[in-house]
Amino acid sequence: MNLKTVLTKDTIVLHLKGTKKEEIINELLDVLVGAGKIKNRAEAFAAVMEREQKMSTGMKHGIAIPHGKSASIGDLVACIGVSDNPVDFDSLDREPCRIFIMTLSPLEKTGPHLQFLAEISLLFKSSEKRNEIIRAETPEEILRILAE
Repeated sequence: MNLKTVLTKDTIVLHLKGTKKEEIINELLDVLVGAGKIKNRAEAFAAVMEREQKMSTGMKHGIAIPHGKSASIGDLVACIGVSDNPVDFDSLDREPCRIFIMTLSPLEKTGPHLQFLAEISLLFKSSEKRNEIIRAETPEEILRILAE
């Protein structure tokens, strides 16, 4: 599983408008629907919200990784959103988030999902990389940062 092969310029959005967790999740789902990555939006929303109710996916360092598993997903899909303003996401470190990485995967495939989450956590340990993503002005620039 390679983060850079899952993401395209169509699955990266800058300037998210949401100010609450559910609004951010809806914006990210819109990106995946718009990119033709998910067909059943309602089922995808339910999967992500079910996961959020178990435990928040707000991590540390301003990053949230809302995710879920759904029977309507054939292969792992993902998108990245960046907000100009910090959003409370019930994070582990109690800090608001600005970088959001959503992933949805099939119910029966655990490997790619876990690999993707591991790759994301490694990638964003670097404060320099996180800051570059927040400052990025285009989806292409984010893809370049991820490729470095």
